[in-house]
Amino acid sequence: MAGMKGFYLGLGGIAVIGAGALWWASRNAAATVPLGPIPIDAVLSAKGFPGYVEGSPDAPVEVVEFADFQCPACRETWVLTVQDVKERLVKTGQVRYVFHDFPLDIHDKARVAHHAGACADEQGAAWAMHDKLFLQQNEWSSSPGTGEKLFRKYAGEIGLDTEAYDECMGSGRFRARIQASYDAALELGIGGTPAFVIGGQRYGALTYDQIKGIVDSLTAATP
Repeated sequence: MAGMKGFYLGLGGIAVIGAGALWWASRNAAATVPLGPIPIDAVLSAKGFPGYVEGSPDAPVEVVEFADFQCPACRETWVLTVQDVKERLVKTGQVRYVFHDFPLDIHDKARVAHHAGACADEQGAAWAMHDKLFLQQNEWSSSPGTGEKLFRKYAGEIGLDTEAYDECMGSGRFRARIQASYDAALELGIGGTPAFVIGGQRYGALTYDQIKGIVDSLTAATP
């Protein structure tokens, strides 16, 4: 309970940007015209990694996000949208949520951060590291160097075996997989973050209500 209290207090610290971020996300999403359908399943299957998945395999709708851990707009979407989607749509079996790495070249620490996420996944803690990286984004993004010292600290805080984590980070074995995810995003016509693919259509940043509306429409159209 104390850990969850700290988590929500951390979210509260971000709340000062909430109203403006929500307006930005809503405007950006409203201006995004769905393009498609796009062959997301074929492209992602060819790249060989299904992404980080949360939710029932029997969920009628899959919501796919391409995001960058160092992207401020992605953090805002994580705070304002993704939390509600997971709580209200994933946990109720309406949606299966998938996260794909899309570290933009303009962000100097993004690829190392995504590799930290992959090494956490190796120990079954992908989502714990995902949330930690977004929650602490301001800290590591503004730190000197590559951010690796802070990523290691986070690994310990979420309960990883840090020796195994160090070996994974040192090996760089997930660099090719992260590049493949990046290439897949480009192949699908995704040029920025955050981006969503739902029902074979591309979208930019979306609010919870917009995602809920899309999910409801797709569910109603399913025989």
